[in-house]
Amino acid sequence: MKLAIVILSAGSSTRMGATKQLLPIGKTSLLGLCIENAIQSHSNHIYCVLGSNFETIKKSISQYNIEVIYNPKFKEGLSSSIVAGLNHLADKNFDAVLFLLGDQPKVNSKYINLLILTSEKEPTQIIASQYDQAIGVPAIFPKKYFEQLLKLKGDKGAKDLLNTCKSQTIAIESNKLIDIDTHDEYLNFIKSL
Repeated sequence: MKLAIVILSAGSSTRMGATKQLLPIGKTSLLGLCIENAIQSHSNHIYCVLGSNFETIKKSISQYNIEVIYNPKFKEGLSSSIVAGLNHLADKNFDAVLFLLGDQPKVNSKYINLLILTSEKEPTQIIASQYDQAIGVPAIFPKKYFEQLLKLKGDKGAKDLLNTCKSQTIAIESNKLIDIDTHDEYLNFIKSL
């Protein structure tokens, strides 16, 4: 199975009040840590969608051997980054795409590999992450869902699609699914290291 990992990190971090992709974590940044987790997984096709502060963030991750995709419509929300990522991959013949968020530093390579292995066993199913009662990303979408993903609009990302396709979705529970959206969440994460 040929799978691409697409890290969605184009937002302008309005709730943070700072460019959260660049927040320092250890020897790297919040986005850098997410990229490192992806690089250590079983996929060698890693892409990162950027938008806000494109040049600065692109430069900050230039040491990583990944392909950066620019999303000029990043202000239209998360869906626009999913669309930008899929459009970029259109001619590359992937069987599935794993969407990761650039602000989920606890989503480590072990969890990413669990999603990938589950997808290899169930290649026609969507493999998603379970949050309490909801399902969301990180999630793997087989190629047959790409057309529906390309029609997404707004800041909900793939949430609506996941909810309408529940019977075709395998949800995996994890305690790794924290987002860093505010300064307090960032400080709490740093303290937990």
